[in-house]
Amino acid sequence: MIKPPKYNFTRNQWLILLAMGVGTFMSALDGSVVNTILPVLQNHFQTDVATIEWVVTVYLLLVSGLLLSVGRLGDLRGNKNTYVAGFILFVLSSALCGLAPRPIFLIAGRGLQAFGAAMLFANSPAILTKNFPAIQRGQVLGLQGMMTYLGLTTGPFLGGWLAESFGWQAVFYINVPVGLLAILLSWFFIPEDKPVGESEPFDLWGAVSFMAGLIALLLGLNQGHHWGWGSGVVLGLLSASLLILGAFIWIEAHSKAPMLDLSLFRNRIFRTSSASPLLNYICVYSVLFLLPFYLIRGRGFSPSQTGLILTSQPLMMALTAPLAGAISDRIGSQKPTTLGMVILATGIFWLSRLGLQAPIAQIVPGLMLCGLGTGLFVAPNNSALMGAAPLNRQGIASGVLALSRTTGMVLGVGLTGAIFTTALASGGENDPATIVQAVKAGMVFAGGTALLAALITYSRGNDSPMKN
Repeated sequence: MIKPPKYNFTRNQWLILLAMGVGTFMSALDGSVVNTILPVLQNHFQTDVATIEWVVTVYLLLVSGLLLSVGRLGDLRGNKNTYVAGFILFVLSSALCGLAPRPIFLIAGRGLQAFGAAMLFANSPAILTKNFPAIQRGQVLGLQGMMTYLGLTTGPFLGGWLAESFGWQAVFYINVPVGLLAILLSWFFIPEDKPVGESEPFDLWGAVSFMAGLIALLLGLNQGHHWGWGSGVVLGLLSASLLILGAFIWIEAHSKAPMLDLSLFRNRIFRTSSASPLLNYICVYSVLFLLPFYLIRGRGFSPSQTGLILTSQPLMMALTAPLAGAISDRIGSQKPTTLGMVILATGIFWLSRLGLQAPIAQIVPGLMLCGLGTGLFVAPNNSALMGAAPLNRQGIASGVLALSRTTGMVLGVGLTGAIFTTALASGGENDPATIVQAVKAGMVFAGGTALLAALITYSRGNDSPMKN
């Protein structure tokens, strides 16, 4: 029988966790808050949906494109320095977003915010990995995951309340005092880390080619349902992305100091721990994309009721992540990650069977199973990936981890959205029965993806965290 985890951290380690926890909570909160107020922003600026969607799209594209570059920058210039600089940029850009007089200024502010956020996402796991021994790595990454899920859970409610009570600007201004607190905590409590790769040059061509190729790919996938999957623009973006990313791989293979060290992928644990979170987030974001259509358009629930129902998933993730991380410190990552993906698949297939008369008591358990499965998966997988990378490649490993997550988000919405809209075209877009069937088609795809991820996680073999 596995005993509950004991957090035998020193005072300094608790202070590091406090500093990282505030930052993690705030960045997750910001990501979920802005999505909630898009209708408010559209009404305030009196613009169309396609324009206001760029407030979210530009952020996601730039964060994804920059993750590897700023992760590598952390290896070269120090993870703490890069992390704190990212927070300063994030706070300043948040204030600029709140001051935006027109949509174009808000979109530009979100672009700057994305730069700062990428510096946070790509360096926080590296900081935790460097400051805690391998035997505690799963615990601390699990606690970080808990703060992420609490931010995602709190965001929709807090965003709606701030926008309603103080105006949409408050959603961005709230980042300023919280961000300043996080900067102070990080500056004083996170130990200085000596850059381990400072003698190596920064791979500029690799950074530019990766960012261009990935943005072209994600933009094509993200906007395919708007512009048409067979349109010249989308096909051109996808074709260009393949050519540019192919060039990126060639550059990295021939570079003496690559931005992405391809030799890392020769390690089976690193390779499988990079692929499986991408599939995991495809599944998670497929559910987050499809369920609101089922609940609001298929069943007639209000947005507030829908939001309350959907919180059951991240709450379960927050409760599970620390325990799963601690368990992986004792038994390795293979068993909890594989079990987690099987449970996630079970939850998704459960949701795929929801009909027009399904009670809430049938919906919530399916979401809780999805949350339980994801919570069991994330921290052990993150710990395995970070443990498989050498000390001078921790920034790169953090960037790969964050990139798998954001790419999975985009692919989840893009691929499931394509399946959903295709299935919806077979009947009336406002017909509840057709909507339910379209949601089912997307869920079946997501469930199959979860089973594939379970096979990949099992194939990694069992890693010994004591030796990582």
